[in-house]
Amino acid sequence: MTSTILRMGRGAVAALALVALLPGMAAGDSLREAMADAYRNSQLLEQNRYLLRIEDEGVNQAFAALLPTVNFVASTSRDLVNDTSTTTFRLLGEMAIYQGGSRIAARQGAQEAVNAARQQLISLEQQVLLDAVTAYLEVWEAVQIIGVRERNVRVLTEQLRAARDRFEVGEDTRTDVAQAESQLATARSALAAAQGTLEIARELFNLAVGRYPNGVAGPGGLPNLPRSEDEAQRLARQVHPAVLARQFEVAAAEFGVQEARGASRPALSLDLTVGETMQAPNPAQEGDSASIALTLTQPIYRGGQLASLERQALAQVQAVRFGLNQQVLLNLQAVGNAYARLRIATAQIQASDQRIRAAQLAFEGVREEASLGARTTLDVLDAEQDLLEARISRIEAQSDLYAAAYAVLAASGLLTVTYLDLPVPEYDVEAYSATFPGGVPRIASPQGDRLDTLLRAIGR
Repeated sequence: MTSTILRMGRGAVAALALVALLPGMAAGDSLREAMADAYRNSQLLEQNRYLLRIEDEGVNQAFAALLPTVNFVASTSRDLVNDTSTTTFRLLGEMAIYQGGSRIAARQGAQEAVNAARQQLISLEQQVLLDAVTAYLEVWEAVQIIGVRERNVRVLTEQLRAARDRFEVGEDTRTDVAQAESQLATARSALAAAQGTLEIARELFNLAVGRYPNGVAGPGGLPNLPRSEDEAQRLARQVHPAVLARQFEVAAAEFGVQEARGASRPALSLDLTVGETMQAPNPAQEGDSASIALTLTQPIYRGGQLASLERQALAQVQAVRFGLNQQVLLNLQAVGNAYARLRIATAQIQASDQRIRAAQLAFEGVREEASLGARTTLDVLDAEQDLLEARISRIEAQSDLYAAAYAVLAASGLLTVTYLDLPVPEYDVEAYSATFPGGVPRIASPQGDRLDTLLRAIGR
């Protein structure tokens, strides 16, 4: 059934080429160019790329919690009674040996949150591209309708001129002329409305693409759709970025449960302190010091806080799981709706083709009969209106066909720069995290690099 729809849709695309374009439109923007510019210029994508960086830094911070910390502390004090001053320099090292698995779970949960954010960015990319398709098709449809309505105005102008000529020689009545004038005024009003619609569509295009259109060359061929509706549903359930994002969120929430449970377990830490004390004017009290301590901490009572945190984490897991189930249902509904729209648009195009052919023959016949006196001017005007409506219906159906086809891709998770092979560099979601990996010191130095290598080894 789907392959039949695609063959019918491609035939409709070829047939639509018969519709006249406005002058200069053939050299305008293609749909692929519009989508590429939308991806390149999107402020929304840029915003969410920075939000992804925030999640990346969460991984770095969770990784840092697994590593030892070293701090330098210097202090000075003065005894006002004995008139002595003391200066102390200390190097403090601390390492969490065991934290009940909470810090490891926090790191793993942060990584899953990053994975979810990456998939959300792809899902947003789909929406940006779909908005660009919608905006492009609205401009294209408005341009086509303007072309049809301009031609209608020209035809009705000729009809009015002919009606006035026949009125001068007594073949038509004043009523015939008035009917032609009314029809022409209505056509001019509809043309003005279509031109206004184009202006509105241009503003939507500017919002979605990041610039105004330079004409529209036409949407081109239909995109490559899934082999069948069943295949699209499988993709919507398994590989759609919104579903994958939810799955990563479930994993992150499960690690959150482990983190909450780890807080109630014993914690073991190692502390190292190396110091030097200088005192004036009593140098005899000066000296070095060094100490190492192993500390075990076991929470006994915290007013029910730890149990509450665990229950909260468990509730979060269930909430995200149900969100995942709901997202799958939404995707399946979107696939069904898109294919239904595809079938409707294909049937409408076929019906419009038949209607145009019949209306064209009827208009030519009625006009010929009117020239022989067998038809009235009103009959000719009605026939012209039928032909106009048939042509506009076909343009609208063609636009709906393209919109439905790209909606199928979006519902299946395939409306991406990679799948469409758009002429624009794709954003690398791993570039930032690779540039600033966890454990990188704030100030780079050879000594810091050696220490960083050691701490990484200990952290594993």
